Amino acid sequence: MAGRGAEQCRRLGLDTDEVVTVQVAPGGGGREGQARDARYADFEEVAERLGAAVVMLGHTRDDQAEQVLLGLARGSGARSLSGMPARRGPYVRPLLGVSRATTTAACDAAGLTAWVDPHNSDPAYGRVRARALLPLLETELGPGAVAALARSADLLREDADALDDLAAQARDEIGQGPAEATVLLTMPRAIRTRVLRLLAIEAGCPPGALVATHVDALDSLVTGWRGQGPVDLPGQVQGRRSGGCVLVTSTRPVE
Repeated sequence: MAGRGAEQCRRLGLDTDEVVTVQVAPGGGGREGQARDARYADFEEVAERLGAAVVMLGHTRDDQAEQVLLGLARGSGARSLSGMPARRGPYVRPLLGVSRATTTAACDAAGLTAWVDPHNSDPAYGRVRARALLPLLETELGPGAVAALARSADLLREDADALDDLAAQARDEIGQGPAEATVLLTMPRAIRTRVLRLLAIEAGCPPGALVATHVDALDSLVTGWRGQGPVDLPGQVQGRRSGGCVLVTSTRPVE
């Protein structure tokens, strides 16, 4: 099927095409997360080799709505519920405001065969189960429910971006070394938890494996300090409180 997609690109006048086989390495984040990480790693390698200015992705408005539903089901925060941006760095999603039905109809009108990934029908994947709910939402809540979910993502992304910027500034103000608990405690929780997340990622936590329960455990070292022991985090990282400071450090042995 990848070959057929490449052939259709050539018919459209795209004279440079390349089919890359993705190698999925084991790790955290589940199969979907591992496959996504592998795809983006190959995107970056090929884009750099070809000198591409942008990488265009085919996500549609339906994909955005699915992302929001998944975030709601997982109890995720504003960043997860904000879905996918229309552009981030070299990645561009020109179809993010267009429904999947419209893109399929456009392919039919142009004489193109739209590729349907068989994994998109496998209920073993959370995204597939979320996808099955979209028609039900349109039926039970009325037409426009899917578009409303996608619009909510746009609004939440503005808020999440602003909070992330404030947290990055607060992180810079802390400086290197241990973070004083009294300083962290003066921050609004929405900023403080983001700062703690940044500290964990800087120490070596894989961002995709760092979930809300991990950050909450770190936050308890600030807001619920009772002399408790260290907090174990993904990637052999540990958070602890000592001498009135919160330290987030790697526990990996030095080679």
